[in-house]
Amino acid sequence: MSAIEVTPARNARPVAIWRKVLAAVLDFFFVLYIAGYAVGYLTGNLTNDGFKLEGAPATAVFALLAIYFVVFTRFLGGTIWQRLLGVRKGSARMSRRGG
Repeated sequence: MSAIEVTPARNARPVAIWRKVLAAVLDFFFVLYIAGYAVGYLTGNLTNDGFKLEGAPATAVFALLAIYFVVFTRFLGGTIWQRLLGVRKGSARMSRRGG
């Protein structure tokens, strides 16, 4: 059986606040557009300019936004834009050690 050892990351520097904010803003608009278009397509609310959502479809889009942030940050180690901009959650990394 192998043991999992948690070691601190080498030369870990704090991530700049502007990168965290930019990642959050880009994630929000990225998922809002993708989810809005998908829900608009599925509900027949597409327009020539994009999509127009009201009521339950709009609520579904915001629920998808919340689910995206929770799942990606909690279970997948960061959102798409956090990974692209180098924003990492936590300062420890896990390594397997044979035993």
